[in-house]
Amino acid sequence: MERARDMVAQKQESWVYPFQKTKSERLFFSNNSYLPNHTPNALVELRKLELASLRGDGKQVRNEWDQIYDYDYYNDLCNPDKGQEHIRPVLGGSELHPYPRRVRTGHPPSNTEPSTESRTETINLDIYVPPDERFSPKKLSEFISNSIQATMHFIITEADSLFKQDSSSFESFDEIYDMFSSKRSNAVKGKAKDKLKGKVKERLKKLVPDVLFKEITYADKEDLVKFPLPQIIRENELAWGNDEEFGRQMLAGTNPARIQSLQQFPPEGRYGVSTIEASHIEHNLDGLTLFEAMNEWRIFILDHHDYLMPYLSKINTEGVCAYASRTLFFLRTDETLKPLAIELSLPGSSEDTEVSRVFLPANQGTEAALWQLAKAHVAANDSAYHQLISHWLHTHAVVEPFIIATRRQLSVMHPINWLLRPHFKDTMHINALARSILINSRGILEKTLFSGEISMELSSELYKEWRFDEQALPADLVKRGLALEDPDNPNNPTGVQLLFDDYPYGADGLDIWHAIKTWVTDFCSLFYKDDSSVNSDVEIQAWWSEIQNVGHGDKCNEIWWYKMTTLLDLTEALTTLIWITSGLHASVNFGQYAYAGCPLNRPMLCRKFIPEEGTQEFAEFLRDPDKYYLNMLPDRFEMSLGIALTEVLSKHTSDEVYLGQRPLLECTDSVVQQKFKKFNEHLQEIEKKIIQRNKDPKFKNRSGPAKIPYELLYPDTSNVGPRWGITGKGIPNSVSI
Repeated sequence: MERARDMVAQKQESWVYPFQKTKSERLFFSNNSYLPNHTPNALVELRKLELASLRGDGKQVRNEWDQIYDYDYYNDLCNPDKGQEHIRPVLGGSELHPYPRRVRTGHPPSNTEPSTESRTETINLDIYVPPDERFSPKKLSEFISNSIQATMHFIITEADSLFKQDSSSFESFDEIYDMFSSKRSNAVKGKAKDKLKGKVKERLKKLVPDVLFKEITYADKEDLVKFPLPQIIRENELAWGNDEEFGRQMLAGTNPARIQSLQQFPPEGRYGVSTIEASHIEHNLDGLTLFEAMNEWRIFILDHHDYLMPYLSKINTEGVCAYASRTLFFLRTDETLKPLAIELSLPGSSEDTEVSRVFLPANQGTEAALWQLAKAHVAANDSAYHQLISHWLHTHAVVEPFIIATRRQLSVMHPINWLLRPHFKDTMHINALARSILINSRGILEKTLFSGEISMELSSELYKEWRFDEQALPADLVKRGLALEDPDNPNNPTGVQLLFDDYPYGADGLDIWHAIKTWVTDFCSLFYKDDSSVNSDVEIQAWWSEIQNVGHGDKCNEIWWYKMTTLLDLTEALTTLIWITSGLHASVNFGQYAYAGCPLNRPMLCRKFIPEEGTQEFAEFLRDPDKYYLNMLPDRFEMSLGIALTEVLSKHTSDEVYLGQRPLLECTDSVVQQKFKKFNEHLQEIEKKIIQRNKDPKFKNRSGPAKIPYELLYPDTSNVGPRWGITGKGIPNSVSI
């Protein structure tokens, strides 16, 4: 196959296969955009024909060359033919398990469960996506290379650990630090270790595709080093245990959009009132009463309680120990967050009851050690929520239906197709790979997260709460009580005002949001002169209807969908979509290795509960609190695998295209190009603001005890290729990894 481009004054980016494969001709149009009712007469039927050819008929198994976009449920995550332990519910199409749709592959049903698609016995990288959605050969090569490198780090670290002793737990903090390349010895050699590496690889063979495993075996002949040093321990090995750093990461870490203002005390949820009492926290409010602190909006909560409670009984039968948590914070006058209390809850002996314990900050002794255990359990809750919801569901999964609908309903001549195309690059391919390797039954996420086999079921449960309109950053901030509506302030173009300035994700995010919205508004105004022109655009109306009724069909009756009857509806929807694919994804993805690369900071699961006073476990804890803590963390295999995963996901590839960096490929319109240049310049101004904010000592949350500058929303428009890998900065156009 070859890539068609620069033909007859055209600039097309599309794979072309031989006719004997496709049995159909391909249509290509010149670089002119038209709204449907402005299409030249000679092109009207061809425009319709082009769209019809992309929709298919919902039948047949898809072949590599099929450029077909159709919808299906997430019914390909399990392999019931391999046994009961591989069965998972179908996600999508039911009230119990709603979910966004994915692209249809047409694989035949499994033998034992007709509602699920069959899967190959071995995991493979050759899963179907339409040709134009695939990684470039260069990117695929880099992705495989990055995966091999991370896997070799994993194999070396795991074999090195096994060589030291038989225990599955780490014996000291130094052993964990020794997993990383630094001034410590990082070469792993010796015949004994070679044998152990072979054992590790045999265990790993069940988790990775055959083609990748062969490459790993080949790469093992090289003299490789350990994991790179993550930022969280680069400047200060002990920063992960600091309470100020713990609070800072709620505002500037890898999951900064879960924290919310506490609106009532004590917190209350579906299962009753929290056991945190005023007496637990009032002494720690810097001289304020609880009433005063609440009135000043200075109490915040990280809430991982209600959605987890129904699942804990099942989760805790699988060899892990998980609680549902509530964590309260106090906003100090310097705008840092001080932890106040952690409530950890388990199901009670009777239905709809629970047993809760409250832990308070302490600096020394037994109480301080218990506090560190409680923070680890909170971090495990937050890590799973981050991977399954903030990252996978809220960016990868929810965007795929928009891509499918765009291909099916908006002609390549449609200007909105032009606008959106850069923001869909590689998303469907990375999602397909995730279904094959990461989120499938017995896949990597089930092996590394405390939620285990109910992980995707949990993401379906939280999809019930998802609203597209609340993915707009200003709306999200207002909903969480981190910003107030400020619509009439001419100096505040986003229409909201942050509750406090030193919220790095909020401050930088609102700047990026405003830049995107300005660009989208400028672009749309060139093609739509008024509301009626949006109303009369049959392709836009079909596109929006299909997103609402098919792509996100389990939410088709929700009243919050934009009506798509005004130009404002269109610009808000497009701005929100582009924000999700660019800024939101960058903020939750590219800091993963910096923060979760050291599991002391963000363990993905815990293997022990916090011991109760008077028990044998408590005596064990008192004898050696550090050893108890280490035994509570993931075992060596789980921890090493989790680090390898975050290493791969945090890397930019060399073909990354960053927000505002490259003009619309097809567009030769000088006015559009001028508007895009303005967008690029706007982003460059934001880069300067971020640099200044990071230098300003009054903004303590922009660096913190770990000394990690907040750059996850730094656009990095000047990066045209030489800086790739783990950079911790840059906003790619799309959900591309």
